[in-house]
Amino acid sequence: MEVKIAQDWKDILAPEFEKPYFEQLTRVVRDEYAAHRIYPRGSNIFRAFDKCPFDKVKVVIIGQDPYHGPGQAHGLCFSVADGVPFPPSLQNIFKEVHSDTGAEIPLTGNLDRWAEQGVLLLNAVLTVREHEAASHAGKGWEQFTDAVVRAVAERKEGVVYMLWGSYAQRKGAIADPLRNLILKAVHPSPLSAYRGFLGCRHFSQANNYLESIGKEPILW
Repeated sequence: MEVKIAQDWKDILAPEFEKPYFEQLTRVVRDEYAAHRIYPRGSNIFRAFDKCPFDKVKVVIIGQDPYHGPGQAHGLCFSVADGVPFPPSLQNIFKEVHSDTGAEIPLTGNLDRWAEQGVLLLNAVLTVREHEAASHAGKGWEQFTDAVVRAVAERKEGVVYMLWGSYAQRKGAIADPLRNLILKAVHPSPLSAYRGFLGCRHFSQANNYLESIGKEPILW
């Protein structure tokens, strides 16, 4: 499995890469890529870390599982590759950004531009079989991404955590609310968005907080 990852993340996560669970995970994922159609492609598995080096992390958004439709997932949670129609959760995210900040709905669902500004778009599980949601859950990715969240929580402060849905809120629970801004809402899925995601104003709150501690706001 190719590890394309920013050097500072590579250094921080080096102990994880040496642990038995990760060696086992690597074998499982390699076998899966050999036998099935897996998303994202191998070079994009660690894209979230490559586009947002640890040193730049200002915001953490936690997703659960990569999109499992053809051409959608490219390594950032909620994001899709250029030219791919917006999935429903991403449509709701852009609706909220627009109503909250006035930013126009973009032409592409590719969130590289967020990542490059310091938004860590982290899925709990980093790979998936085509058309089989959560097919790589429970293989070891969750332990790895728990270590990622722990590294941010222990080594940084003044970070905005956007925790949408109970899964993300459990995973992000390690973050200290006295040293960071913790924003919680229901998931942006159409099943729940109208119960509190739409209207949550997380994007303006994040920017107000970042500016209050002397950091550049995010151009959402």
